[in-house]
Amino acid sequence: MKKILTALLCGIAVNAMADDAAIKSQLKALGAKSIDIKDSPVSGVKTAVTDEGIIYVTEDGKYAFQGKLYELTNKGPMDVSGKLLMDKLNSYKHEMIVYPAKNEKHVVTVFMDITCHYCHLLHQQIKAYNDLGITIRYLAFPRAGMNTATAKQMEAIWTAKDPVFALNEAEKGHLPKEVKTPNIVKKHYELGIQFGVSGTPSIVASTGEVIGGYLKPSDLLAALEE
Repeated sequence: MKKILTALLCGIAVNAMADDAAIKSQLKALGAKSIDIKDSPVSGVKTAVTDEGIIYVTEDGKYAFQGKLYELTNKGPMDVSGKLLMDKLNSYKHEMIVYPAKNEKHVVTVFMDITCHYCHLLHQQIKAYNDLGITIRYLAFPRAGMNTATAKQMEAIWTAKDPVFALNEAEKGHLPKEVKTPNIVKKHYELGIQFGVSGTPSIVASTGEVIGGYLKPSDLLAALEE
């Protein structure tokens, strides 16, 4: 991403009123991949969803910026960038490890790492979250990257015959003996990068807002009900 950002600071040279294909071509030249150009809520600005995050590009192709885009509402700022990714996130619902609340009030998706202390702390309190009506859905995010033993262990967990049991065992210190090529984990990891995840746990609300890191059950409920 440093390469992309450096190039963006120098400006993107595209003819006036560049079309989507021209913007996509320019971003590819800067190193971005899997680029999907969409409209944005801001007049004159396009949204480019890339493998390395969301980039906003003016329609004339001359300027670009990266970061969160918020809509200012009476209820406070709403994360437009995260909302844009929710369809993709929810398309992974059959690949998530889910701990459902019996009387569900809220659903959060947590990017987690089996070596993360605060992920372990969160997992120890699953019942408390569920009792408050919060369903927890896990996606895999190996903090040290894809070329790690952790990524391969997490793939074994997420593709196990009983993923919930496998994750519970891993959280008890019983890591899987078998490791697998992290194909599903790679998809989750790349989505986490698009959401701007840099550490775990990262909690995403159903609105697409990234609430942040570890929150104890009562604090997470309060954040969701603000």
